[in-house]
Amino acid sequence: MATIDFSQDHFTLFGLPRRYALDEAELDRLFREAQARVHPDMHAHLGEAEQRLAMQWSTRVNEAYQTLKQPIKRASYLLELAGAAIRLDQNRAMSAEFLLQQMEWREAVEEASEGGDIRALEAMHHRIKLLMAAEYEKLRVAIDEQGDHQLAAQLVRQMMFQEKLLQEIDSAIEVLETT
Repeated sequence: MATIDFSQDHFTLFGLPRRYALDEAELDRLFREAQARVHPDMHAHLGEAEQRLAMQWSTRVNEAYQTLKQPIKRASYLLELAGAAIRLDQNRAMSAEFLLQQMEWREAVEEASEGGDIRALEAMHHRIKLLMAAEYEKLRVAIDEQGDHQLAAQLVRQMMFQEKLLQEIDSAIEVLETT
């Protein structure tokens, strides 16, 4: 097995530029190629140390792929690489307007859930997804074009809340569909 540089960042690992915008089909192709080279099954004939190294390398490729594949994780990772980690545990500052909107949405989800209104939940899900699509574009501009790490970190924190809300809506719909 070739020498492996575990200090490579995820983008370098796949030969991609450090940018938020990326071609997901290309990422998928590069991931499959990398896995074909490093998957432990491809190295079963080697000694124990080489097999262990193949397992570590395969795990590293999987972790890198999962990070780059998911837009919010990719943005967080880029911010970390730029020395501007979002540090959610230390900074949960959100605008009052955003927090009020979150409270209203959560109340609406609760009401729709209790009322068995799947259509209302689906409509909220759709509305939030549209909002997030616009915010993904703002995130791309903040990171790739403006280099505005502060704005990007704020958007990432907000979108993490929105993703959690989407999961709650999905769970509520699932519960209502099974009853």
